[in-house]
Amino acid sequence: PLLEVVRAADAGVPDRLFSAVALVAVANGALLTMIMASRMAYGMSEQRLLPAVLGRVLPNRRTPWVAIAVTTLVAMALSLVGDLTTLASTVVLLLLFVFLSTNTAVLVLVLRRDRVEAEHFRAPTVLPVLGIVSCLLLLWQQEARTWAFAAVLLLGGVALYGLTRLADRRSEAAGSARRG
Repeated sequence: PLLEVVRAADAGVPDRLFSAVALVAVANGALLTMIMASRMAYGMSEQRLLPAVLGRVLPNRRTPWVAIAVTTLVAMALSLVGDLTTLASTVVLLLLFVFLSTNTAVLVLVLRRDRVEAEHFRAPTVLPVLGIVSCLLLLWQQEARTWAFAAVLLLGGVALYGLTRLADRRSEAAGSARRG
């Protein structure tokens, strides 16, 4: 669609150049998403919200290799299940949920009005409210197929979280039994 806008504007950008720029932009976006996903899985495993195996890192570089491998496998599997448009739309939907939760957290902090001694930035209340409203409007426009893909991914995440909690409880029970 952006190429059609460039053509209509008669900006003088050759199609091949525009295609190359678009390809680099899409590849960059995919790379950033993969890096973010693997780091988020790593961080959640460190907080014991996902299985500990996702927190394994390479000894010298400290790169979370298991989280990278798992998120890459998930992305590859998703690319086989749906087309690229559905996959991209699903990523956008999930990112909107991240932005929605972030803006909600900022709004809660703004409304709490906690007093702190140090100088800090305080966002005007209108900014997180606008962020929440815009996320909700964009979420409203997503297709049912995108919601279905996102639901499957979220259910998978909830299942991993449940398994992690179950393993932690069993580990704690075994530790208590050994001590007791």
